[in-house]
Amino acid sequence: MSTSPERAIPEPVSQEDGVQALSHSPDSLQARVQRTLEAAQARGASDVQAVVSHSVGLELGVRKGEIETLEHERDQSLSLIVYFGQSKGAASTTDFSDQALIDTVEAACRIARYTEPDPYAGMPDPAFKAAEWEDLDLDHPWGCSAVEASELARTIEAAGIATDARIENSEGASVSTRRAIAFLGDSQGFMGGYRSTRHSLSCALVARDDAGMQRDYAYTVARHAEDFTAAEQIGHEAAERTVRRLGGRKLSTRSCPVLFAPEMARTLIGSFTRAISGPAQYRESSFLLSAVGEAVFPEWMQIEERPLTPRALGSAPFDGEGVRTRNRPLIAGGVLQSYTLDSYAARRLGLETTGNAGGARNVTVAPGDKDFAALLGEMGTGFLVTELIGQGVNQVTGDYSRGAAGFWVENGELQYPVEEITIAGNLKDMFQRMVAVGTDVDRRGNIHTGSILIESMTVAGD
Repeated sequence: MSTSPERAIPEPVSQEDGVQALSHSPDSLQARVQRTLEAAQARGASDVQAVVSHSVGLELGVRKGEIETLEHERDQSLSLIVYFGQSKGAASTTDFSDQALIDTVEAACRIARYTEPDPYAGMPDPAFKAAEWEDLDLDHPWGCSAVEASELARTIEAAGIATDARIENSEGASVSTRRAIAFLGDSQGFMGGYRSTRHSLSCALVARDDAGMQRDYAYTVARHAEDFTAAEQIGHEAAERTVRRLGGRKLSTRSCPVLFAPEMARTLIGSFTRAISGPAQYRESSFLLSAVGEAVFPEWMQIEERPLTPRALGSAPFDGEGVRTRNRPLIAGGVLQSYTLDSYAARRLGLETTGNAGGARNVTVAPGDKDFAALLGEMGTGFLVTELIGQGVNQVTGDYSRGAAGFWVENGELQYPVEEITIAGNLKDMFQRMVAVGTDVDRRGNIHTGSILIESMTVAGD
């Protein structure tokens, strides 16, 4: 993605610029962590972990050219976990005063003293802790003031409204920017922290024709504003997506190939990552229970976790326990290689932590060799999913049934928009019946995947 040369987006700023200057320095946050650790140990805690975080941000929304929302964020928090043997207590506060720190430590210690011991509780093995790490290029403050944000949002919205005469209304355009810093320390000697940023632009529009109204949206999100889609393009895309949904029809119930657009394909991979998480495994609440070593996908499927990808939205040099993160395969040749575990889940399962306290990061599906148009051609006749409605996923059984909207496809070409239908199947079967992954990879989140084509699903309509 690139910034449009004809529309200037406010430039990134230096790390200490007043627009996104943090109130607390790394040294002051690290000192608070250290005082927290010492206070807990002085009260008898055998082990302690403390996290101090601070963020600043701006959220501005415009509707029909007028500012509807304007929020300035300046948050801070301190949280800690203490262990008395294998009894655990936790507490947190947003007050950074010395007295609040002491009160929080005492609350966590009090809870731990009255908590039943858990044989699996405790800190990670120090051997897994991150000792050093590279800069992942996550901190890019953006010099976007409220005035500049309002102008940018108006530009996005105006571009969308001007795209097509059928755009009747706007749900607004928004600009968001956030910068954060966090430090984690523990009684095993780990101390680490880093700054990060996240910025976004979005627009949602409403179109009308004789058959009724439709809405849709577009957005861009990145660590660095220079990686944005151009502002006007966000408006144009929102309008085009909205207009093409006009005249939606229902389908009769049938079985047919289904192509999930990248934004929707992400939800399928999300179900996979939840199924291989530590809690899902030790609670026996997964449709992929004890599946390591099994062929979960076709043999051509490759899925990796890439937490060390520079600038990516899910990147982190260490997890929520200070354990080093690493790029590693989750699926190789269609076969499940590993679960995603923190130290507690690992002990419950008799395994080792995989550095996933806080979840999987930058889950990346290897694309095939076909772009979106080629996947439509390969599908021939079938249903393209561009919106999913409701939950409808049973993570224990894998049963899948969700409301959907999109387009009916014939001869590889979009024929007409479709609405008010349900697509159904079972995730284990759906994974095995995946035919291809497109090159149209969407990286606007923690899961990176292109469109996914499934050989056949039940489409329930009239």
